[in-house]
Amino acid sequence: MGTASRDGRPGQGDGDRRSRSTGKGNASGGKAAGGRPAGGKGAGGKKRAGKGAPGQQPSSRKPHRKGSRPDVASGRVRLNNAKPARHQTSASAGDGATYVDDGMRLQKVLAAAGVASRRGAEELIAAGRVEVDGEIVVEQGLRIDPNTAIIKVDGARVIIDETKQYLALNKPKGWQSTMSDEQGRPCIGDLVAERVMSGQRLFHVGRLDADTEGLILLTNDGELAHRLMHPSFEVPKTYLATVRGEVPRGLGRVLRKGVELDDGPASVDEFTVLELHEGRSLVRLVLHEGRKRIVRRILDEVGFPVQRLVRTDIGPIALGNQRPGSLRALDSKDVGALYKAVGM
Repeated sequence: MGTASRDGRPGQGDGDRRSRSTGKGNASGGKAAGGRPAGGKGAGGKKRAGKGAPGQQPSSRKPHRKGSRPDVASGRVRLNNAKPARHQTSASAGDGATYVDDGMRLQKVLAAAGVASRRGAEELIAAGRVEVDGEIVVEQGLRIDPNTAIIKVDGARVIIDETKQYLALNKPKGWQSTMSDEQGRPCIGDLVAERVMSGQRLFHVGRLDADTEGLILLTNDGELAHRLMHPSFEVPKTYLATVRGEVPRGLGRVLRKGVELDDGPASVDEFTVLELHEGRSLVRLVLHEGRKRIVRRILDEVGFPVQRLVRTDIGPIALGNQRPGSLRALDSKDVGALYKAVGM
């Protein structure tokens, strides 16, 4: 696979104008990272134009996350889920990272390897924790060949190609939606401890507060996890809520129109009253927002505090009759439906 000029790759953030860094200082007129002359040729031997250089063609690349930049501070403290490769002694050729026209973006490679979600991988890159072929990179969107590149996170080489895992969990009430808990409280990581100890790296898709039960997806497919959680993909989540009081007919219209919360307006996509009984109501809500305790806050705002809350569906995946605390592997049809829901 041929190397390519760095022209046309996503530009750096204000804090990363130095392009890529190997930790070596560059004297004026000296060499850039990787031993190449500053302002000289890219990996494919093509001349790089500086920012604002006369005659430079406008870039057709998409802006990163609508102009947002990865949070470097978050990247410095983000948990590294990388599974170390069995062989750590492979050495690069010493010429720095090689970039390819038709390669895969580095953050996507890291996500596919289970290191972090794609957004988390971008933060790791921005924080200078990722190395490609012996060269630390801090730019976003660099394209590499995952079959030949030697990638390290925090100095440890990671496995790029792993077997994908897709699991559905019925989180019990009282359990934390985390893979570990510093206070020793029961958490979903306890339910997959054997899998983690065997080397699997799993992300939980979305969170539920401790008092909420129901469906959580677990996977090491970082790109899928990112898309399922990102609000721009509008993956619907369905909840059954038992609330105090008998819900009036017009409440659904109010909730679909939206209510004002402390952190901004919120609305539901669908609202159905299923049952009224002895001063309580069972309702079903569908919404694609993922803000903290959003269902409880919406219903509390309109005067119907939640007594019990269960998430029953995430996109096309339904909880069904799974017992609390149980796991089930998603079949190829389920996985295909998830990919379709997020446009993969």
